[in-house]
Amino acid sequence: MSDKKPTPKLDELETGPWPSFVREMKRAAETSPMAEGLLGVVELSYEDRVGHWKHGGVVGVRGYGAGVIGRYSDVPEQFPDVAQFHTMRVNHPAGWFYKTDALRKICDIWERHGSGLTNLHGATGDVILLGTKTEELEPAFEELTENGFDLGGSGSVIRTPSCCVGPARCEWACFDTLALTYDLTRHFQDEIHRPSLPYKFKIKASGCPNDCVAAIARADLSVIGTWRDAIEVDEAALADYVRAGVDVRRDVCDLCPSRCLTWDDKTLTIDNAACARCMHCINVLPKALRPGRERGACLLIGGKAPIVSGAMLSSVLVPFMKIEPPYTELKELIGKILELWADEGKNRERVGEFIQRVGLGSFLEAIGLEPRPEMVKHPRENPYVFYEEYFEEEPK
Repeated sequence: MSDKKPTPKLDELETGPWPSFVREMKRAAETSPMAEGLLGVVELSYEDRVGHWKHGGVVGVRGYGAGVIGRYSDVPEQFPDVAQFHTMRVNHPAGWFYKTDALRKICDIWERHGSGLTNLHGATGDVILLGTKTEELEPAFEELTENGFDLGGSGSVIRTPSCCVGPARCEWACFDTLALTYDLTRHFQDEIHRPSLPYKFKIKASGCPNDCVAAIARADLSVIGTWRDAIEVDEAALADYVRAGVDVRRDVCDLCPSRCLTWDDKTLTIDNAACARCMHCINVLPKALRPGRERGACLLIGGKAPIVSGAMLSSVLVPFMKIEPPYTELKELIGKILELWADEGKNRERVGEFIQRVGLGSFLEAIGLEPRPEMVKHPRENPYVFYEEYFEEEPK
């Protein structure tokens, strides 16, 4: 065990009413020298106002190029127990459902081979196992695979696909997010484990337009559930809402972004052709309104939410696609996108940035998709797909 060093600055972070990561690190440090060393490095970083971590080389496990993030301390002489502090990403189950014995197995493995510190879940969605030495990577990986776990994605790969709880717990799911995520994870194993792309590529699936995993802002490819026909209306349930005092005109119709709803104090009329599928009316009147029966997903592309700068929201790529096994149409489209981007993209250029550079029209032509009116920068304005026939020269 390393000698304990005072941590006055970290101690201040324990004084608030909220749960403290410092408190948990101190508890781990009671049995883990790595956790004890980590406290010292973090305290020194606060004192010096610089981070004391560096990337010092490629580390990983045999057969994989991703899943391990190498991290080294630049003050190893002061904190030898965290001279190496590598992170392992473990592929999460779809919807983040775990049995308690699965969590115990992960924790036991990490106490044997790492610091005992975890992060559920990282921005990609994986289980993050924080801090281990190079010589412990293979033994940890071996135990994880023996217990049914696999590493997730890191670096320039398809990151571990992620999704909302979907039909497991939500009645609004327009497709089975769990089945799709599991299938895509198995289908794109090579692209998840072996870096072959210009940069990271995230796939996230939300079962309905409420988009509970924020795919539109965080994923390079968003699969967001929607419907193509009319919103279903239960007139009796709607009458119950009115008797209970719900102001349908004020709370529903006046807040509809596309103004496709009208209420005459007796009847709710919906112009489904103008509906933007925002879910507001269904969220307010969940017992009276439901998504239509012809369900699938809208595909969007180009979102990213970096920590420093350059956040982008996704743009519509395919307005509607049926999402059913074996998901051939979706897989083929993803394959075309990856092939084009891998060939033409610049190093560390996200696919959304690539589309901005080459233009959406050129991108669509290369992957074999026809331009659609839904492909707009901002809803209902500024279309940035141009139809060549509009620019033909007038006959002289």
